[in-house]
Amino acid sequence: MKIGVIGGGSWGTALGVHLARSGASVTLWAREAEVVEGITTGRRNPWYLPDVELPSGLGASRDPAEAVHAAGVVIVVVPSEFFAATVKPLPALGADVAIVSATKGFDPERHLRMTQVLEERFPAARIAALSGPTFAKEVASALPTAAVIATTDDGLGVELQRTLGSRELRLYTNRDVVGVETGGALKNVIAVATGLADGLGLGENARAALITRGLAEITRLAVALGGLRATLAGLAGLGDLVLTCTGTLSRNHALGVALARGATLAEVERGTRMIAEGVRTVRSALVLARRHDVTLPIAGEVAAVLFDGKRARAALDALLDRPWARED
Repeated sequence: MKIGVIGGGSWGTALGVHLARSGASVTLWAREAEVVEGITTGRRNPWYLPDVELPSGLGASRDPAEAVHAAGVVIVVVPSEFFAATVKPLPALGADVAIVSATKGFDPERHLRMTQVLEERFPAARIAALSGPTFAKEVASALPTAAVIATTDDGLGVELQRTLGSRELRLYTNRDVVGVETGGALKNVIAVATGLADGLGLGENARAALITRGLAEITRLAVALGGLRATLAGLAGLGDLVLTCTGTLSRNHALGVALARGATLAEVERGTRMIAEGVRTVRSALVLARRHDVTLPIAGEVAAVLFDGKRARAALDALLDRPWARED
């Protein structure tokens, strides 16, 4: 099968490597000429996962129309803030094409989930979301990984399970698209919070508390948006949350650590090409929380540190000073 991957970052590259290794013919679209040239002539992505040798079945192009031409599956994996603008110029894709969002976040302007953006742009296409605890480097290295394909179309779910999955990348289907996408987006916010705590040296008890109460926040918002509570106990909820809050490859956790140790958001972002999605997601999370009358105290303190100049210690003190309550 021909598969188009829209996005030449770490995750897009890792998916392209995985799919080409599994036998698919993959064309990856990247905006940067250096990335396309490196993949085409050097068989490496010079900016993202540069240590990974790329299989022969993975090609690259700067022309999005070329990347999706004759593709049976198109995977969109660009940062959420660029998602809508990236899919807008793509050619019309119909019911013969499955479009998969592998982006974890919300549209920063309208606070839509990524599949909602795809549904607006491609009303005739079959659409799904790919989410779960997946570090790009490990997928590219064929290390065992489990993830979720979320779609209300059961037939499409099974089709993508077989097309995109492998022995090393085990895919589970889930009909709860809202819960899967919300869990994948908000876990990045909680990872920033755990990074703040770890950067302050508050210990593993504090980290466990933030992960657990963070899961409660994510679940409250997901359910308010129409998701299912059980989904957040699975791979796209708890699984992704634990990985992102504790894993050594987590950009969002690393951002929190750096902020707690005195760096500014601008300094951290200038020092890397990688994007920590939690920075963009927290604004949308708080807008959606107000809209649905949901409380997100951890997200609120993360936003205060990121955007209002609040010190990490003061933010965590504010959480400790909250009134005692029943666990929900």
